[in-house]
Amino acid sequence: MKCDLVKIERKDGAVFEGLQLLSPNKDVIVLKLSNGYNIGILESNIKKKETVKKAVQEEKVSTPQKPRIINHLLPKIAILTTGGTIASKIDYETGAVSADITAEEFIGHYPLLTEFCNPEARMIAQMMSESFRFAHYNLFAQEILKEIKKGAKGIILAQGTDTLHYTSAALSFMFENLPVPIVIVGSQRSSDRPSTDAYLNLMNAAYFIAHTDFKGVAVCMHENTDDENCIIMHGCKVRKMHTSRRDAFRPINIPPLAQVNFIKKEIKYLYPYQKEVNGELTIKPFKPEIKVGIVKTHTNMWPEQFEPYLHFDGVVFEGTGIGQLPNTVFDEHGKINEKNREVIKKIAQKTVAVWAPQTIYGRTDMNVYSEGRINIEDGIVGNYHDMTPETAFIKLAWLLSNYTKEETKKLFAVNLRGEISDRSYYSERFLI
Repeated sequence: MKCDLVKIERKDGAVFEGLQLLSPNKDVIVLKLSNGYNIGILESNIKKKETVKKAVQEEKVSTPQKPRIINHLLPKIAILTTGGTIASKIDYETGAVSADITAEEFIGHYPLLTEFCNPEARMIAQMMSESFRFAHYNLFAQEILKEIKKGAKGIILAQGTDTLHYTSAALSFMFENLPVPIVIVGSQRSSDRPSTDAYLNLMNAAYFIAHTDFKGVAVCMHENTDDENCIIMHGCKVRKMHTSRRDAFRPINIPPLAQVNFIKKEIKYLYPYQKEVNGELTIKPFKPEIKVGIVKTHTNMWPEQFEPYLHFDGVVFEGTGIGQLPNTVFDEHGKINEKNREVIKKIAQKTVAVWAPQTIYGRTDMNVYSEGRINIEDGIVGNYHDMTPETAFIKLAWLLSNYTKEETKKLFAVNLRGEISDRSYYSERFLI
C-alpha cells in the first residue's frame, strides 16, 4: 500500500512534510519524514493539513531478471543475508522496518559491485539479530564453509546490528585456520531510507575482501557519520556503542585493522593482521543447549540476584573497576555483601565463573584491591585480559562447548583469536 505525501502545519508554526502512515492511535497522525524518521502529531495540535501528492496504487508486475554477465577474472564474493536492517525495507503502512527483502532485491541495491567482484547473494535466515541463538551461529558457520569450498575469495555476512559484535566473536572462535576474510556488515538505517548506511558499509566490505590478503573475521561499518570511509574492525575487539548513529561500532582496546574507501579505491592498513594460516580449516561449533549468562553488577545487590546462575554452565560477572564485585563488608549497612559472596563462591565452584569489565575499555587486574583478590580466592578467572563482556560471554560459551570445565578455566586467559591484546590501546579518534 502506498501512502499520500502530506504537509502539516502545527499550531505552534512548525511545518512537517512526509508520507502519512497508518496510525495506531486515531488521535495521532504519523508521518514518515524524508530523513527516514517517523513523527507523531496530535490532531488537536494541527492548524492546517494538505495533501501534496496523492498516492497512486499500482499493481505489482514482476519483470524478468536480466542474466548477469560474470567476469571470471574478478574474485567471487558470497553475500549471505540473515535479515536485520541491512536486508530490510520500510513497511509504508506501519512505518516499521521488516526483514523481508529477497536476496535478488538485496544485490540489486549494489550494481557497482560487479566492477570489482562477482557477487553471489543468498538468504540463509530472515530474522532480527536479537533473536539469534548459538544454533544460528552454527548454521552461519556451515553456510560460510560451503562458500569457501565453492571457491569464494571471501564472505560477507549481512545481519542486524544489535548483536553483530556477538556474531563476529562467535565466528572468530568457531573457525580455526580460516583461509579467507569473513566480513560482517549491518546498517543502522534500512536500504530504502535516504540516510541509509547500508550501501557504504557493504560496498566497502566487498572492496576490502576483493583487494586484501587479510585472513580472519572482521566487521565493516562507518568510521564516522559522513558518507566517506568505513573501518575494518577485529571480530573480537569491536562493540556497538550507540543506539542509532551510523558510526555506532567502535574498535575496543586496539585500533581498526584498516580504513576503506571504495570510491577512492583506497585501503589504509592501521594495525597488524593475519595474512597466512597453517593447518586445515576446521569448525568447532557451539553446543546449542549450553547455558551461559552475564551478570551486570551494581550497587545494592542482593543474593537472590545471583542465585539463578547456580544452574548455569558458565557466568560472566560484568564487574566494576578493574576486578571488583559487591562481596565485601565495610560497615553494618553492607552486611548483606557477605551473603553475596557466599552465593558468588558457590557459582564459581559449580560452574565456570569469569570476570569482565563493564567499563569496556582497559584491562582487568584483580590483584590490586582486596575485593578482586577475594574473587581470585573464590575461584573466579579472568585476570589480566581486556575482552569486552560480550566477547568474554561468547568465548566462555564456545570453550564450554568444546572443552572440559578445567580446560575452559585455563584457556579463558589464553589469547586464541586476538581477543586479548598484548597492550590495550586507547584513542579519542575512535570514541563516540
